[in-house]
Amino acid sequence: MAIAVGRGFGAQLLPDDERLAIERHVREIDRLGEDLKIVERDLAQAAIGSEPVKRLMTIPGIDMIVAEGLMAAIGDPTRFSCPQKLVSYLGLNPSVHQSGPGPAHHGRITKQGRGHARGMLVEAAWAAARSPGPLRAFFMRMRAKRGQHIAAVAVARKLAVIAWHVLTKRQNYAWARPALHAQKLRDAELKAACPAGAVRKVRQRPTTSSPSVSRSDAGSSKPNKLTPGSSRVGCPVAPRCARAPQTRSGDHEAARQGLHPHTLLLATRSPVRRKKIARLP
Repeated sequence: MAIAVGRGFGAQLLPDDERLAIERHVREIDRLGEDLKIVERDLAQAAIGSEPVKRLMTIPGIDMIVAEGLMAAIGDPTRFSCPQKLVSYLGLNPSVHQSGPGPAHHGRITKQGRGHARGMLVEAAWAAARSPGPLRAFFMRMRAKRGQHIAAVAVARKLAVIAWHVLTKRQNYAWARPALHAQKLRDAELKAACPAGAVRKVRQRPTTSSPSVSRSDAGSSKPNKLTPGSSRVGCPVAPRCARAPQTRSGDHEAARQGLHPHTLLLATRSPVRRKKIARLP
């Protein structure tokens, strides 16, 4: 039995042995896909329980896979005394050619050390260049000077420096986007087959009812009376927002005389010069 490959007049008939070979390869791809799902689930579960990985995910462009690969390459971040040593370990520092006391010439990156982590940082740099923030601004400046490929490598080097500070200081990225970080955590939850909210706590919205409002007032259709310290929905508000500033009777008289504080603030010439200090109220 033969199988047709292609469409129209260009379709070819394959013999049975080639058809069996194709089916065998398709089954192998399906089997590897199932194994990859299991591995990805294990990685997601490990990422959910790791605080350094979740801190790295606050950086734009770094997702769960890149964060775990970077942590596997770095290991203990305290063994690098400065971020420049981590950059050299990943091979993202420029090479230096110098002879004796002569001038130093900088060339391409050394590409020494962990090549897999370096490649993931470069891919993360392309994603960070599309996200609004300081990294995108830096990418645009470098692209205008040296081109987009060199700019991507420069952003990857900056990502390595940021990762060192995030891991050693145990703080999140200062310019992190909360919505993007929450989406990354939710994707990790879905891959780990965890229920929603297992990683982050959902902030509850304030209810419109207030304990000070009685049931009879809540069931009536008439609007509730507002107190100086409450709003229409019964939520407390700041005292400065409870009541608009009232004008005093003396303000109109002071405005006519040109001595009102707002008039004095916006006046080009001081009206006090035209009056004697003894006549001021």
